[in-house]
Amino acid sequence: MKRMSMQKRISVTARGFAILKQYCPGLAQGNAFYELVHSIQPFLSVWFTARIINELSAQRRIRTVLGYVLGVVLTNFVCAVLKSIVKRVCKEKESQMWGWFGKIFSDKQMALDFVDLERAAIQHQRQKAEENLYMFGNGLAELVWGTSTLVRASVNLLASLAMTVSLFVSKSGNRAVDHPIWILIVLLCIVSGGLGNSKATIKVNEVFLKWCEDTVWFNRVFVFFGSALYRNQEKAKDVRIYGQTAIAENELDQLIQHERENQGDLFKMSVYPALASVLIGLANAVCYLFVAAKALSGAFGVGNVVQYVAVLSRLGEGLQELMYILSDNEVYCIHLQNLFEYLDLPNHMYQGSLTVEKRDDNEYDVEFRDVSFRYPNTDTYALRHVNLKFKVGEKLAVVGRNGSGKTTFIKLICRLYDPTEGEILLNGVNIQKYDYDEYRSLFSVVFQDFRLFSLGLGQNVSASAVYDSEKVRACLKKAGFAERLASMPDGLETFLYKDFDTDGVELSGGEAQKLALARALYKDAPFIILDEPTAALDPRSEYEVYSKFNEIAGDKTAIYISHRLASCRFCDNIAVFHAGQVVQTGSHEELLADRSGNYYELWNAQAQYYTIQNH
Repeated sequence: MKRMSMQKRISVTARGFAILKQYCPGLAQGNAFYELVHSIQPFLSVWFTARIINELSAQRRIRTVLGYVLGVVLTNFVCAVLKSIVKRVCKEKESQMWGWFGKIFSDKQMALDFVDLERAAIQHQRQKAEENLYMFGNGLAELVWGTSTLVRASVNLLASLAMTVSLFVSKSGNRAVDHPIWILIVLLCIVSGGLGNSKATIKVNEVFLKWCEDTVWFNRVFVFFGSALYRNQEKAKDVRIYGQTAIAENELDQLIQHERENQGDLFKMSVYPALASVLIGLANAVCYLFVAAKALSGAFGVGNVVQYVAVLSRLGEGLQELMYILSDNEVYCIHLQNLFEYLDLPNHMYQGSLTVEKRDDNEYDVEFRDVSFRYPNTDTYALRHVNLKFKVGEKLAVVGRNGSGKTTFIKLICRLYDPTEGEILLNGVNIQKYDYDEYRSLFSVVFQDFRLFSLGLGQNVSASAVYDSEKVRACLKKAGFAERLASMPDGLETFLYKDFDTDGVELSGGEAQKLALARALYKDAPFIILDEPTAALDPRSEYEVYSKFNEIAGDKTAIYISHRLASCRFCDNIAVFHAGQVVQTGSHEELLADRSGNYYELWNAQAQYYTIQNH
C-alpha cells in the first residue's frame, strides 16, 4: 500500500467534511455531539459511584450519600434525554445519507461534458467510485463514523488522564509502591497496547485494501448475475427465452469457488487484531496490579479502586482507538481520493457568456460552416465538411443510412458536442460564445432513445413539479394522446409505471412516443427536433402525426430525422447524409428527379419493399 502523507490526509479529510457539510449538513456534527455525551456519561457515573462507595465505607453520612445518588441520577437523566433527541435526528439524517451520496454523482453527471459521459474511461472511473460508495461510503460514510470514533477516543483519553492523576499523587507510605517509576511503567503498558493495536490496524488495512480490489470486481459480477440480470425488465424476456439462468448460475459458482480459494486474506485480517488484544490484556493486568498494590498499602479507599480500574481501561481504549482512527483514516482517505479524482474531472467545452437574444418572432438562423467531427480517441470522422443553413421557420428532413452521421449532426446542433473543425453559427455568432444553458433552451428534442419518468403524467409532459394543466392537455391533444388521457384514472395526476405507485399505468411504445412529443411541444422552444418520432406508432397514429406536422411545428424551425422517406414530403427541404457528409439537399420532388442520387436509391429501395409486400 502506497502511504499517504499526513499533510495530504489532512487536506483530503478537510475536503471530505466540506462535501458532507454541503450534502449532509449537521450529520457529522450531530454524531460527534451524541458521542461526546455518550462518552462522558460513564466517567460521570464512575466518579459518583466512587464517591458513594468511599462514603459508605467510611463516615456513612446520609445527606452526602443522597447528594451523590441524586447527582448520578440527574446526570444520567440529562445525558439520556440529550442522547435520545440527538440520536433520533442523526438516525433520520443517516437514513438519508446514502441518497445524498448518490446525488453527488448525479450532480457530477449533469455537470460533465456530454461527450465525456460516453467515454469508456470516464464510465469506468464513475463505476469504480460508485462501487466504493455502496461498499465503503466512498470514504464519506467512514468519515462520519470515524468522527464518532475520534470524539470517543479523545474523551476517553482526556477524562481518563484527569481522573488518574490522583492515583500517582496519593501516597501510601510504601516507598516501593509510591516510586515515580510506576508512572512510567503504567504509561508504557498503556502505550504499548495502543501501538500494538495500531500496528495490527496497519497490517489489517494493507490486507483489506488488497482484498477490496478483488471484492469490488466480485460484487460487480455477483450483483449482475445474482440479481440485476433478473430484475431488469428489458432483459427479462431474453433471459427466459434463451435460458440464460444456466449461464448466470455457472458464473456464480465460479465466483464462489474463487472466493473460497482466497479465504487466507480474511484469516490474516483476524490474526493481527487477536495478537494485539493479547498484548492489551497483559498491559491492563499490570495496571490493575499497580492499583491493587496502592490500595493494599492504604493510599486510597475502595471507591477509588473502582474509579482507577474503570478509567485505566478507558485510558487504554482511548489510546487504542486514537491509534486506530489515525491508521484507518489513511484507508478512507484513499477511498475519498478515488471519489475526488472523479469529481475533479475537468470540463473541456468552452463556456460562453453572451446572452441569447429572446425574439418574439423566433427569427433564429443556424448555419453549419465546414463542420467536421470525430469522437474522442478515434481517428474516423463521424461528420466531414458539413455546410448547411436553416431558414427561419423551415421544416428540414434529415435522411440517410444508419451510421451516416444524422444523430451526430443533431447532437452538434444542441451543443452536446463541439465541432472538431469548423463552426456552428446562431444568427451569425459562433454558438460557443453563447451562455451554454441559454443556448440549449432554444431546442425541444425528441430523441430516438428518449426516457419517461416514474412520475405523474403532467409532470412528465412539463418536466416540472408545477405545470399549466391546460397547456399540458393541449400538447397531449396535438401529439394524439387525448383519447388515452380520457381513460386515465387520475387524469394528469396519473402515475406512469409502478415504481412509486402500485396503480401506475404502463404505456405502450407508441403511447410513450406520443408523450415524448407532447413534452417537446410543452417546452415551446424556437427549434423542435424530432428523431424518428413515429418509429413506434401504428400506421393510423403515424398518419395523424404527418397530417398535423405543420400544426405541431407551427412557426418553429423543425428538424425531422426519419428512415421513412414518405414522411419527408411534409418538409420544405431535405438533407441527405452519406458517410458523414451532406451529399444532397432539396425538396422531395427535386431529389427524386436526380436518378443518380442517394435519395432516389433509398426511395426506390423502400418502394420496392412495399411493392413486394403487397404482392
